[in-house]
Amino acid sequence: MASFDVNAARAQRLEALGRTWSFALDGDTFELPTELTRATAKELRGLDDNDVDGLLRLLLGEQQFARFERHEITMQDIAAILEAYGKETGLGLGEG
Repeated sequence: MASFDVNAARAQRLEALGRTWSFALDGDTFELPTELTRATAKELRGLDDNDVDGLLRLLLGEQQFARFERHEITMQDIAAILEAYGKETGLGLGEG
């Protein structure tokens, strides 16, 4: 019986999705990872459920988050971004 090849499965996912998922906001483009490491998942679990800035800072990284903060954006916009991100990557962040 053949064993499950994690590296092959990862390569197949990354080929289908790419390494990052991007969204545009007011002519600026931002990238989020399509896969999360265990360390990142652990950091996410440590965030308060209402810590939207913490979530975005973790996913975007400090440099992108600094650019992101300069935009006027609503919570509905953020929810729409996270919903699209979850649907396309299977990560399901920000779901209540």
